[in-house]
Amino acid sequence: MKSTFFSEEFVKNLINSTENKTLDFKLKVTSTSKIARSLAAMANSEGGILIIGINDQKKVIGIDLNEERFMIDQANEKYCTPKVSISMHDFQWKDEESKKTNAEKWILLVEVKKSEGPTIYCEDKSGIKRKYVRVEDQNRLVS
Repeated sequence: MKSTFFSEEFVKNLINSTENKTLDFKLKVTSTSKIARSLAAMANSEGGILIIGINDQKKVIGIDLNEERFMIDQANEKYCTPKVSISMHDFQWKDEESKKTNAEKWILLVEVKKSEGPTIYCEDKSGIKRKYVRVEDQNRLVS
């Protein structure tokens, strides 16, 4: 399902931006515990958008939407307390390569809402709940 919330122009502008406190790019979700830290850090800061399906050179590679949605949901369910308020938006990317090959490329935009209530804690692998915030383009542990 193509999102009508984010326009093509808006998404292109995001991709042309640099990562910062409210914007983070991921090629794919490889670890639910790591992406949970990103969700919690953004929620504990100003909120923001994670874009999944983009490499470090800002080239849209595309993803399996179902797999990435599952990983995001699992991260939020398993590691975040309380759960982060997120909304996920599928976006079909059309570039010269996909037009030539007639292949569909999808990216996932995860909108992370700023937590207005309690601090969001993220459980680490040893079971300890930790607080993370965004500082520039990094997730930082608050001690």
